[in-house]
Amino acid sequence: MSIQSRNHVHVSGKGASTMVFIHGYGCDQTMWRFLAPAYEDRFRVVTYDLTGCGQSELSAYDRSKYGSLHGHAADLLEIVDSVAGGPVVIVGHSVGATIGMLAAIAAPQRFAAQVMVGPSPCFINDGDYVGGFSRSDIDELLETMDANYLGWSRSVAPMIMGAPNQPQLRDELTERFCRNDPAIARHFGRVTFLSDHRADVPRSTVPALILQCSDDLIAPSVVGDWLHRHLPASTLRVIRNVGHCPHMSAPTESSRAIDAFLAQTLR
Repeated sequence: MSIQSRNHVHVSGKGASTMVFIHGYGCDQTMWRFLAPAYEDRFRVVTYDLTGCGQSELSAYDRSKYGSLHGHAADLLEIVDSVAGGPVVIVGHSVGATIGMLAAIAAPQRFAAQVMVGPSPCFINDGDYVGGFSRSDIDELLETMDANYLGWSRSVAPMIMGAPNQPQLRDELTERFCRNDPAIARHFGRVTFLSDHRADVPRSTVPALILQCSDDLIAPSVVGDWLHRHLPASTLRVIRNVGHCPHMSAPTESSRAIDAFLAQTLR
C-alpha cells in the first residue's frame, strides 16, 4: 500500500517550501479548505487524512501502532519524505498539533516552523496543570462514546465547533464525526483524550506559533499560556473566536496570525 493511498494525500500549490496540514480528532483534510488555499501561491500545500480517518485506508489502522500518537507522527514523517520539498511548515489542529510536534522532535532538521491551532498536550487536570477536564470528565466522555458513538457525536461535535453564528459549520462537523468508523473513532478517542505529552513539549525546538481562541471549550486559554511558557521558541497569538476550530469559523483571522508568524520566522 502506497503512502499516498494510505493517507489519501493531496498535493497542490507551488513554492520552494512545503506546508503540511494535519487535521484533528473526528475530522479529515476537508476541514482545511477555508485556510489551505491561501498558501498555494507560496507553498507546496499538502493535506492528508490521518490513518483511520476520512478517506484513508481503514484497513491500515493498526491498534498497536496507533495506540499512541507516535504512530501518526511516524506517518507524517513518511509523508514529508515522500512528497515534501524544501523547508517544511507544519500546521496542526488540536491533536494534529501534538502529532506535528512529535514529528518535529523526531526530525527537527526537516521542519522550519510549526503552527499549533488549538493545541493541548494534555486534556486532564493534574495538580497545578489545568487541561480543562478532570479525569472523571474524560472517563464519562469515553464511556458515553463507547455506549453510543453516534449520539455522542451529535451532542459533542456542535460544542467543539462553537461558532454560534455559523450553524452550518456545527452541522458539518457533526456529520463528519458521524461518518467515522465507530470502532476506530472510539480507539482514537481514547488515545487522543488520555495522551499526556507535557514532558515532550520542552524537547520541541522548532519555532512554533500557538494559535489560541479567546473562547475554546476544548483548549482553554490556560493551556495556551502553559504551552507558551514551556515550549521553546514559541509565539502565542489569541484570536477572537468562539469554538475549537478557527481554521473553519475564523479563517481570515487565522491566516493573518499565521502570516505574521511566518514573516518573522521564515526570513
